Amino acid sequence: MSEESGASEEAALWPPRWAFVDGEPSLAGLYRQCPEDFQVEEQLDFEPEGHGEHLWLWIEKRALTTPDLARHLARLAGIAVRDVGFSGLKDRDAVTRQWFSLALPGRELAAGWDAALAERGARVLSAARHPRKLKRGVHRGNRFRLRIAGKAIEHEATRLRWRRIVDQGVPNYFGPQRFGPDGRNLQRARQLLVRGWRKRQDPQGLLLSTARSYLFNTLLSERVADGTWCTPLDGDVLNLEGTASRFGAATVDAELSARASAGDLHPTGPLWGCGNRETAGDVAEREARLAARYPELSQGLEAAGARQQRRALRVNVAEATWERRADAVWLGFTLPRGAFATAVLRELFRHPTLT
Repeated sequence: MSEESGASEEAALWPPRWAFVDGEPSLAGLYRQCPEDFQVEEQLDFEPEGHGEHLWLWIEKRALTTPDLARHLARLAGIAVRDVGFSGLKDRDAVTRQWFSLALPGRELAAGWDAALAERGARVLSAARHPRKLKRGVHRGNRFRLRIAGKAIEHEATRLRWRRIVDQGVPNYFGPQRFGPDGRNLQRARQLLVRGWRKRQDPQGLLLSTARSYLFNTLLSERVADGTWCTPLDGDVLNLEGTASRFGAATVDAELSARASAGDLHPTGPLWGCGNRETAGDVAEREARLAARYPELSQGLEAAGARQQRRALRVNVAEATWERRADAVWLGFTLPRGAFATAVLRELFRHPTLT
């Protein structure tokens, strides 16, 4: 890897902030000093029906990854891990609540199984039957409740920055956790794609996702730098807020610009792969230049069979609250599926893991 490539990688892994107030650098803050400081609750648009072959469990976990908990559940239930369902991956160093499903046709779990689960740092809050397995990515979003401390909360500039974030949204970056400690997941992804991606070497597709996330962050950082991350350009593909609907805009008129300013529409960036690029004009040329700059990633993703998708460049922060308590502030907000709370926090204050 060249020195220039390494420098650009760091810029995309830790991309530029947007929400400075009056040009002032953000102040230092503290978060996630213990798991209880970072609380996440998954939100579904439906509830279990109360009958069926799958037992759905609403579980609170602490300091435990979602896949680890899925494996514990499989052992306790005496089923294969593939018969355990969950919708989204939740943070390990946090207190999180989410649904899991267990394929248990015609039988119940043995008495005392939940006590064994509690020893692992998880407790069952409720349980209900449902006809189908819980599939990945079906949740609508996540509700966050985060404790923030440090110098940042003592200054009005931080509160003003929070108001601006709530009013205008934030760049929809993939968070640093996607790239692993010191960006090592990206290094592994590049090496695998250069050799030729094989599913047995990346069974969950983590490294494919890392490569796509890196290319997306790179493009988004360019549009943050030139001020077009939330402003539609001729040739953009636009996403309708709160939905998966998108459409191409060969020409951006006053109505589309006004809807984007109101947060109803968002420009999108590529999750790289093969298939129709959808964009046109200068936007398409910008994305082609991105692919040409990182051929080992873009061509490797295409060779691996990843399908081209789009992701909004902006994410709105919904149901936002700011609650002052003694020497800390508790932030509350909701993000759609796939958005990162760390992308919000890094716009609000400075912290070693967010810079």
